[in-house]
Amino acid sequence: MDRIELTGERPIAAPGGLTGAEVAERRVPGGNRLPEQGAPSPVRLLVQQFVHFFALLLWGAAVLAVVGGMPQLGVAIVVVVLLNGGFAFVQEHRADRAAEALRDLVPHRVTVVRDGQRQEVDAVDLVVGDLVLLEAGDRLAADLVLHEVHGLRMDEAMLTGESEPVDKAGGDSGSAGCFVVEGEASATVTAIGGDTRLAGIATMTRSVQRAKTPLSRELDRVVRTITVLAVGVGVGCFGIGLLLGLPAGEGFLFAVGVTVALVPEGLLPTVTLSLARGAQLLAREQALVRRLESVETLGSTTFICTDKTGTLTQNRMAVVTVWTPAGRVEVTGVGYEPTGEVTGPAAAIEAARGLARAAVRCSTGQIRESEDGWTASGDPMEAALDALARRVGAPAPDGEPATRRFPFDPRRRRMSVLAGGELSVKGAPDAVLPRCTTAADAAEEVARLAAGGLRVLAVAVRTVDLPPTADADEAEQELQLLGLVGFEDPPRAGVGPALTECRRAGIRVAMITGDSGATATAIARQVGLWQEGSSRIVQGAELPPDDAALGALLDRDGLVVCRVAPEDKLRIAQALQARGHVVAMTGDGVNDGPALRAADVGVAMGRSGTDVARQAADLVLLDDHFATIVAAVRQGRTTFANIRRFLTYHLTDNVAELAPFLVFSVTGGAVPLAIGVLQVLALDIATDLLPALALGAEPSTPRVLDGPPPRRRLVDRHLLTRALGLLGPVEATVAMTAFLTVLVSAGWSYGQTASGTALATASGAAFTAIVLGQFANAFACRSSTRPAWRLGWRSNPLLIGAVVVELVVLVALLAIPPVAELLGHRPPSLLGLAIAGCAVPAVLAADALAKVLGARRGTEGRRAGR
Repeated sequence: MDRIELTGERPIAAPGGLTGAEVAERRVPGGNRLPEQGAPSPVRLLVQQFVHFFALLLWGAAVLAVVGGMPQLGVAIVVVVLLNGGFAFVQEHRADRAAEALRDLVPHRVTVVRDGQRQEVDAVDLVVGDLVLLEAGDRLAADLVLHEVHGLRMDEAMLTGESEPVDKAGGDSGSAGCFVVEGEASATVTAIGGDTRLAGIATMTRSVQRAKTPLSRELDRVVRTITVLAVGVGVGCFGIGLLLGLPAGEGFLFAVGVTVALVPEGLLPTVTLSLARGAQLLAREQALVRRLESVETLGSTTFICTDKTGTLTQNRMAVVTVWTPAGRVEVTGVGYEPTGEVTGPAAAIEAARGLARAAVRCSTGQIRESEDGWTASGDPMEAALDALARRVGAPAPDGEPATRRFPFDPRRRRMSVLAGGELSVKGAPDAVLPRCTTAADAAEEVARLAAGGLRVLAVAVRTVDLPPTADADEAEQELQLLGLVGFEDPPRAGVGPALTECRRAGIRVAMITGDSGATATAIARQVGLWQEGSSRIVQGAELPPDDAALGALLDRDGLVVCRVAPEDKLRIAQALQARGHVVAMTGDGVNDGPALRAADVGVAMGRSGTDVARQAADLVLLDDHFATIVAAVRQGRTTFANIRRFLTYHLTDNVAELAPFLVFSVTGGAVPLAIGVLQVLALDIATDLLPALALGAEPSTPRVLDGPPPRRRLVDRHLLTRALGLLGPVEATVAMTAFLTVLVSAGWSYGQTASGTALATASGAAFTAIVLGQFANAFACRSSTRPAWRLGWRSNPLLIGAVVVELVVLVALLAIPPVAELLGHRPPSLLGLAIAGCAVPAVLAADALAKVLGARRGTEGRRAGR
């Protein structure tokens, strides 16, 4: 058997690899490339913004406007659709590049043995059966099976979720995309390109369909309702007009106008801009929204499945306790910073320095200062040992070169280095303590540290002159125990209060992790996720195959699911959705892609996450913090409430706009039309839009997280009753009163044809009444329980500004002759203006009275319930 040298220090026995002829024979079309999926065409993404249900409704309204002889109105509606679609496209134009990000994880060059010679080749040229040589820092280019292994440890977190490097032995497998942390090995390629596990996850991610958001479903329902209402009223008006003697042609055009008038052209841009506003606020909270509709969906979340490492914890290993025979030393510090506080007996601190020196001598990981502060280079645990040595003041090793190294071996579960006649050993306590001559009380201390959720490492030394032929088992005997080191991945600050907020909000939280059960449970207890009596721990292997049984098992608060596979996370999301939950799933690795895509809200990590996870997610946490999810839920609920606010505002306006058409139809034209279709469009776009947008920016209330998320629909009976049965009729009554009063004062009587000037002046009064009524309505819609004057005027300054701007717009629409002539009205008379002004107190008084009566009925209902 040939011997192939990896580093010049240790030879590894391996076969001579494939021959050139065998490589040529095994080469496949496409080589070692992941299957490519073309990014969605920007043109296609843009077109999608113009063909959803609401946009189609507006397109239909534009066509009807043109058919009805109102081309200006048709053009205006088209402009609204185009502007809104363009804005939404710009906001959401982030290509779905999960497969492309996966390809970036495969290295470009790899070391192989061919024809008995070591050589570097392009990763794309690998074939099944190739002999690959691995060393620290390499990323696997294909699926492999390991042969001869020397202290190999591999980071598989992006595939398995396991936060710690995994020890590998001969015969073990390795997956494309994983990273070699330390050690060396030879391996044979078993799968390339589309046959790798990495490609399988890519395929799974692409095959998972995104769940339709609750907002999409509700908006579809609203649009269907508006469509039926608009068409129904239009047909009804046409029929009534015919019965009352209106000519068929004129009746048809009139019915088209009514139908178009009932379509809330301003609703679509208001929804889009409100969601964009929520996304902007979330960005300030370190949450990046990739799909606008996810802003509202967050508010509907009922179950959060969260990772452990980096989300609930800091993802920074740190030494917190050192036990030595001389005593215990407690260590505190921030992350990997080399400074910190060390407390304990002087003798114990001195012993800890010796322990730290020995531990660093047989480590390769260390801490380094970078633009992001002090970070780990290499194994996080070994970097933590380097930080410990600096914190306790242990001088760096004297620089004597290591004469012998015995790398970490999964069988021995320890490693050692001989330098200057001293052998330094570190490893698992049960692998080191039996080889120590003195280990009194150490076993009890190991149990105590492990019970606290700490990872424990034993460090020992031996002064020895080893013969060249001695192996590790011979060298690592008669050791002197220096002590034990306790590591933790500290919980993030703020996680505990965030979990309390979740419980107050009726949101269940489960930890889904690839780590061990003991570690996961310890962290769950530390952060407050674990609840005695109700929480339980479930191994991934114990998850039932039946989805219904799986959902029943998972549907509880404080659950800890450990050792999960990618398929498990996908099934977990789907099982909870089947039980009616709106699921938010966090993830940072390639393995999380399918689950993130299937969840109602996929939440990826911005700092530690892979590109794959970020591209598959709806929300990216820029700080990787669980508390940011709760802040996002708060904003989501606020967005839901704000959408209801401006829906009430828009629907109220529609009633006032519809009333003149109904009066005209019912009277057979005896009462002139108070406002025309172009005036309706001006109300929807020119005067209503800014106040509606300001309502969409209404800030959160302190009680927004009190209780479970609202199960009510976006448009329910309460909203419709308030808008269509109260506020709208009040506005309509004042508007028609102003219109008729001005007409009568000009000498008009029922059934007569009004003069052009009188009709335009009266129409201006009706138009002004609706606008002023909407100003009052905007303040009334800020709360569904409190009158407008009991709300803080300064809490939403945007609304004040919007009303001032729209007041200026109203004056412009009335006073600029070309605009007023186009719309068909003139400035109202003083009498008409006085009556129109009554719309403000009338709307506010009606709203306050309804809220007082509603509160009284609620109080009586609660008393009766007792």
